[in-house]
Amino acid sequence: MKSIRFERDGKVGHIVLANPPYNRLDQRFAQCLRDAVHEASEADIRVLVIRAEGPHFSLGGEVREWPGKDLNWFRTFVAEVNTSYRAIEALRVPTVAVVQGLAFGGGLELALACDFVVAATDAVFRCVEVTTAMLPIAGALQRLAERVGRSRASRFAMLGEPIPGSLAGELGIATHVAEPDQLERVAKALVTKLADGPTLSYAATRTLLKTWSSGGVAGADIAMLDITMPLYLTEDATRGFANTAEAFDRDEEPADMVFYGK
Repeated sequence: MKSIRFERDGKVGHIVLANPPYNRLDQRFAQCLRDAVHEASEADIRVLVIRAEGPHFSLGGEVREWPGKDLNWFRTFVAEVNTSYRAIEALRVPTVAVVQGLAFGGGLELALACDFVVAATDAVFRCVEVTTAMLPIAGALQRLAERVGRSRASRFAMLGEPIPGSLAGELGIATHVAEPDQLERVAKALVTKLADGPTLSYAATRTLLKTWSSGGVAGADIAMLDITMPLYLTEDATRGFANTAEAFDRDEEPADMVFYGK
């Protein structure tokens, strides 16, 4: 049985971590995740959800498989995990991680590869690598710094302090926070909104933000028009402009729309 699977429900794709209760990153993980991401990329979906079976999102690396392996094996293993995470970031649809329980180490890094993180208030995020004299090596350090600043990223990585879901929301690690019994409801509302939104605009937003991440404001400014101008002639934008113009004629605020992703 695969430890990760892809499922589709209409416009929504789901990548499910299916190795409960801890959903650890074992030797099969990178290949299974990469396969699932490929399935997602080939499906006609408009949003991708990453969620986990069992009480925990993921406790990170299956370190029991590592003793006795040489450096080149470990480097390749980590590189493959990174490749699978970057493949998520390379998708052209919004991505949402739904986190319950513990998201430690590589589990935290997987969540941080997504645009949105919906966390239960009692979820716990943690960079545990320092407990093994390591540091985050699948992207958490730099992505935490991007979300919460360098000083907090240093604190969480070097001290390995747990980050409750409620605090993760306050800091911007999580974009949405819900009580445990409301987690699925809050996540579903977000996913439904994204699935009915302007998919091409979302893709351009992701591209522009990635350009900013690597090149700063100046780099994003240079690329902005090339990234965004093709949206002007899309069906969604044409309908959106018309809807707004009609609202302005009535001196009203434009109503929300359901877009077609075209």
